[in-house]
Amino acid sequence: MHTKKNILGYSLESLELFFSEINESKFRAKQLLKWVHQKGVLDFGLMTDFNKDLRKKLSSIVCLKPPLIHKKYQSNEGTVKYLIELESGSMIEMVEIPEKNRRTLCVSSQAGCALQCTFCATGAQGFEKDLTSDEIIGQLWLANFHKKNKDLITNVVFMGMGEPLLNFDAVVESAKIMKHQLAYGLSRKRVTISTSGIVPQIDKLADSVDVSLAISLHSADNGLRDEIVPINKKYPINSLINSCKNYLLNYDNKRNITIEYILIEGVNDSIEHAKQLSKLLTNISCKINLIPFNKFDGCEYKRPSNDKIGDFKDFLMKKGYIATLRMTRGDDVDGACGQLVGNLRKSIKGKKLISHETII
Repeated sequence: MHTKKNILGYSLESLELFFSEINESKFRAKQLLKWVHQKGVLDFGLMTDFNKDLRKKLSSIVCLKPPLIHKKYQSNEGTVKYLIELESGSMIEMVEIPEKNRRTLCVSSQAGCALQCTFCATGAQGFEKDLTSDEIIGQLWLANFHKKNKDLITNVVFMGMGEPLLNFDAVVESAKIMKHQLAYGLSRKRVTISTSGIVPQIDKLADSVDVSLAISLHSADNGLRDEIVPINKKYPINSLINSCKNYLLNYDNKRNITIEYILIEGVNDSIEHAKQLSKLLTNISCKINLIPFNKFDGCEYKRPSNDKIGDFKDFLMKKGYIATLRMTRGDDVDGACGQLVGNLRKSIKGKKLISHETII
């Protein structure tokens, strides 16, 4: 049976090429973007500014299909965790975080992860697949349109399952849709791609799509970072920092990078660690987002005391850095940082992948 091509994840450029290939006018691409991503319409038959023949033609050769919401969990303070089912049968998760003046969606870019960071259980699952651009943008489409009369998402962070820059093309394609004025119209400041430090892809990112960049750092010492973020062995801290500096050079001086730092008791939470971090980030335009570790099964790490967290933050602020503390949200539904659960269906190297919690 022939499967129709899913064009939900096509950016404007990709849609223009598609319409040209089927001998239709390029301007149809802009019309389609608006129908799908501003009005939430997936049925070609309802797209009234397409003539009858075009609607029939599109329906016969392509489809607009987001992934499915399998389950939904709501925390007491409003955070919503969605279990999303892919066509492969795997489950990924996204988290919607409502705040006073904004609504943030944390999206996944891969099913599983190959990086094996010690504070993240996704690596223990192994890696199943890169999400397609329709599976990525489909998460945002679902958050906005699966229910009528719902507040729209104002911010998107690529901090769910997977390493976004190891799925570069699909992440960039979906980010372009997020930013386009005929789609979701999110500004650069409202779309953030977080990476553990895939240096060659950071170097490509500035030329590919204009978004905010976050670095999942967690240590300023190569030896320690090798242990907790093993990709550091391939792209050590100095090369990562140089890449960040080059990234900033592509833009005006109003831009900065977010440095993400998960505080783990007895591992990276001392004032000495704060001094190392402060020294490393000298002359880098950045803000530091401190994230207290949230426990999950199978990991012995612990959250530092509030005093220890406060001392770490105060030291950085006295050194002139903007340092913020990420609030724990959604922990009562296992939706806080470090508590997302995915369920992969593929066997890798003879080992069946099972449910594990994963860091966002």
